[in-house]
Amino acid sequence: MTFVGEVMETAVVRPQAQVVEETAGTAGGGTDVGTLPGVVDASSVAPRDARQLSRQFFRRLTELEEGTHEYQYARNTLIEMNMSLVRFAAGRFRGRGDDMEDIVQTGMIGLIKAIDRFELSREVEFTSFALPYIVGEIKRFFRDTTWAVHVPRRLQELRVELARAREELSSRLDREPTVAELATLMNIGENEVVEGQIAANGYNSSSLDAALTGDGPEHGESVLADFIGVEEDGLRLVEDFHSLAPLMAELSERDRRIIHMRFVEEATQAEIGAELGCSQMHVSRLIKRIITRLREGMLGELGCA
Repeated sequence: MTFVGEVMETAVVRPQAQVVEETAGTAGGGTDVGTLPGVVDASSVAPRDARQLSRQFFRRLTELEEGTHEYQYARNTLIEMNMSLVRFAAGRFRGRGDDMEDIVQTGMIGLIKAIDRFELSREVEFTSFALPYIVGEIKRFFRDTTWAVHVPRRLQELRVELARAREELSSRLDREPTVAELATLMNIGENEVVEGQIAANGYNSSSLDAALTGDGPEHGESVLADFIGVEEDGLRLVEDFHSLAPLMAELSERDRRIIHMRFVEEATQAEIGAELGCSQMHVSRLIKRIITRLREGMLGELGCA
C-alpha cells in the first residue's frame, strides 16, 4: 500500500478519509487530522519508516490542542512507532541480571519524556534526541535498584572508578594496591579512596540468617548473626523510659524528690524520712503509693490496664 509516494511494507495504513471520518465521530468535530496517516499497528513500523512518519506526527502535534482525541492519537502513535529505540537501548544492558521486561518498561519512560520535550526546530533527528533520555532513565533504574543501600551518585561512580584502578594496579604490581597507590593513580585524595571503599560495601547485602561456610560453635551450620552483633539489654528500657517520662512529670515536686532520693541517690527510708521530717513508716507508704501510680500509668500506656 502506498502513502505519500513511499511503500510502507511493515505497517498497515488506513486511507486518510477513513481516519478523518472516525476522528470526527469520536471527537465531536474536533481538530482535523486529515494530514495524518492512520497507522493500525504502529509498533510494527520499521525504524526507517518510523523516522519518516515521526516527522509528520511531530509537526502535527505542535498544531493540535493538548488533551484532544487527535492529540492523544498522534502522541500514542509516536510512542508505539519508536518502541524499537527502547528495545535497542535496553539491549545494551542485557546480562545485568535484571528482567529485560523491567528494563524496557523503564526505557519507555525515557521515550515518553523525549517525545514530550522534542521540538522540530532543533533540526536534529528524533532518534539522536531520544536515546540519551532512554539510556539515562535505564541507568537511573540500575542506580536506584541495584544497590542494597542507597548512596549518593558521586560515590556510586567512584566505586566503578576504584574497581578499574584496583584491577589495573593489581595486574601491574601483582598484588593488592594500597590506598595511597590508588589515590595517586586516580589523582584524588586518600580520604576519597577510603570513602569510596566504605560506600562500595553498600552495593551488596547479606541476611543475618544466611548460612556461612565452615563449622559453627557447635560444629554445625553457622549464620552471620553468630559472628556479629550482640543483644543490647539496655535497648529494652528505651521504650519504658519514654512512657515513664510524662508520668514522672505529673508527680508533685515532693513525690519526684522521694523517687530521686530512693532510686537515684539510693538513700534509705530512714534517711528520706529525716530529710522530709516524717517517719520511716510514712516514707514506705509514700513510696508504695507513688510506685503503684506509675505502674498503673505504664500498664495503661501499653493497653494492659
